[in-house]
Amino acid sequence: MPYERLRAWKACDDLTIAVYKFTKTFPRDELYGLTSQARRAALSAGANIAEGSAKRGPREFRRYLDISIGSLSELANALHVAKRLEYLTLEEWRELDGLRTMASTLTWHLYKSVS
Repeated sequence: MPYERLRAWKACDDLTIAVYKFTKTFPRDELYGLTSQARRAALSAGANIAEGSAKRGPREFRRYLDISIGSLSELANALHVAKRLEYLTLEEWRELDGLRTMASTLTWHLYKSVS
């Protein structure tokens, strides 16, 4: 199945676009720190679903889904730090965390369904 059809990938894609949008306002001195970390974690989540879907067999796909779930957890931490540093408003954080939660839930369900 092409990865573009997977709801988990679509949720990760939406999340990635939102993370890029919101991190544009982060301080310039965070470009190689928190901004880069949040963007790489978000991008990694969808990229691993895409790459894993092209592998042979469910075992390999599950391994990539596991990495995707880890990237989404890493992103949760980066967003938490950004909120505490007041780089994100509470409203912005809630929007991003809602997207991240949805992506995590769908990726976890996909992981469990792959056997």
